[in-house]
Amino acid sequence: MNHRSRRALALASLAGCALAAGTAQAAPDFQMPFACNAVWVANTWDGHSPANSVDMNRPAGGGATAGSVVVASAAGTVQTSMYSTTTGYGHYVVIDHGGGWKTLHAHLQSRSVSAGDRVSQGQRIGLVGNSSAKYDLAPHLHYEQIYNGAVQKAKWNGVALRYFEKRNYTSRNSCGGGGSGAPGTVGTSGTALNVRSGPGTGYSVVGSLANGSAVSIRCQKNGETISGTYGTSSLWNNIGPAGSDKYIPDAYTQTGSDGRVAPDC
Repeated sequence: MNHRSRRALALASLAGCALAAGTAQAAPDFQMPFACNAVWVANTWDGHSPANSVDMNRPAGGGATAGSVVVASAAGTVQTSMYSTTTGYGHYVVIDHGGGWKTLHAHLQSRSVSAGDRVSQGQRIGLVGNSSAKYDLAPHLHYEQIYNGAVQKAKWNGVALRYFEKRNYTSRNSCGGGGSGAPGTVGTSGTALNVRSGPGTGYSVVGSLANGSAVSIRCQKNGETISGTYGTSSLWNNIGPAGSDKYIPDAYTQTGSDGRVAPDC
């Protein structure tokens, strides 16, 4: 082989390496698998199986871990949604984000998506639980970011997690539209629904909504039990922006679910 051929081969090899490296770095803009502004503890440790996976739960005083809504970290296609009797994952969901990247969400209480579904970033995919066929677990979310079959050190909003320590993180998912609140529709007999400053009829009225109004549920809170169009429930839906208190009863809100659809307030 002459000098020119060897040089061309070397350049081609370097170009191939650069392409592979570039592909490996082309991860989606992953966000936390929770709704905007939600605070969660990320727990990582040396010896966690598989390596680089993350366990997450609510901080003390931050609301209930079990039943909290889990959302897609990035847009993609659901590859797996099932209950595993062999891995210990229990109810789990795997989303294929393309380019070799996937995310896995395990020990779910329930799943909201099926294999083949297209999901957008911030879309609900399930609820946090402690399901497992092999282990007795406290409620938490087991989460993995996977590239070409290997679990990577996770990044949210472009920032790498601090590994081998417990640390609080705040979700930077969009708080407007697609990645934020769960959609709902007010359903009454035709009369307007009062919006209150807290989760009960003893709180002051701060507004009203016409029957059929579309709402975005930022978070939910247990309060006074109400019987309405959609059954009897103690859940109240906060439909105001972050930092505000604007509640309507879940019993008068069509959400497509009999349970929680948003994080605790």
